[in-house]
Formats: sequence, structure tokens, C-alpha cells
Amino acid sequence: MSMIGHAAPDFSTEGVVKGGDFKNISLKDYKGKWVVLFFYPLDFTFICPTEILEFSRRHNEFEAVNAQVLGVSIDSKFSHKAWLKELGDLNYPLLSDITKTMSRNYDVLLEDDGIALRGTFIIDPDGKVQYELRHGLSVGRSISETLRVLDAIQSGGLCPVDWKKGEKTL
Repeated sequence: MSMIGHAAPDFSTEGVVKGGDFKNISLKDYKGKWVVLFFYPLDFTFICPTEILEFSRRHNEFEAVNAQVLGVSIDSKFSHKAWLKELGDLNYPLLSDITKTMSRNYDVLLEDDGIALRGTFIIDPDGKVQYELRHGLSVGRSISETLRVLDAIQSGGLCPVDWKKGEKTL
């Protein structure tokens, strides 16, 4: 069932932040900000680092539109920290969903495999889901498309196909 327009499931979990420190992070921490919450299957895989690093490279673009990126997988905070030794520091937290509660609540968990689909959720400053995308494991998401959709939602207008920030709305 679609979550669009409904309150985003709250969460409180540990994650790894810039500098490699552990921190407890809750959705409530970002009240008043846009949140781009993305789920990925596992640390130490092939496609996931391409997405994770691109979100980090484009951090300033998200920050410029009052959005916080949060990455989530079913791995432990210790796995995240070990993986970041290979990837380098990120400009946003990686959250641990070792209990798989978040993945279930956001309907991205593949129960038989015990991992999450690729899922992207844009949550507005009031905590409501305004965008959701779930897809299989073999294709990485487009960070450009995530930014385009965020801009479109924030415009408040009717945005036609391939609309980009600065263009007229309908």
C-alpha cells in the first residue's frame, strides 16, 4: 500500500556519521527539514557504493534545498564503520537496521532474503511521505532524478514530464 501523504514511520537507530562516530538518529531529529531516506541491500556489494558515494558527492545540492540524506541497510553499525574505511567519509549518516524493523515499516524488506530492496522516500518537513520508489537489486537509482523530484515537490506546482527547477509549471 502506498505511503504517500501519510506520516512516515518513525525510527530511532544507531548509525555512523562523518568521522566514523556512532550516533543515535531518529526521524524526529529532522523535523522541519526534508528527508531523503534511502534503503540499499548490503554493505560490501557492487552497486551500493556507486549510489552511496554519489549521494555524498551531491550532498551540497540536497543541503541547498533543506534536505537531509540518510542511508539505511540491514547491516550493523560496525559493518558500516568498517566499510567506510574503504569508501571514505560520507556527508550523511549510514543507519543500521539490523533488526529489520525500518525495512519492514517502509515495506522494502525481502523477507526470504533478509535484505532490503532499493527504496527511496522523500519525507516533507511535517513528516509526511511525499515520494516513494522501490525497485529490484540489480539497478542503481538515479541521484539526479531524486533531486529533480525533490525540486518538483518543493515547487508546489504541477510539474510536467522531465520538468527541471527553473522551468514553468502547469
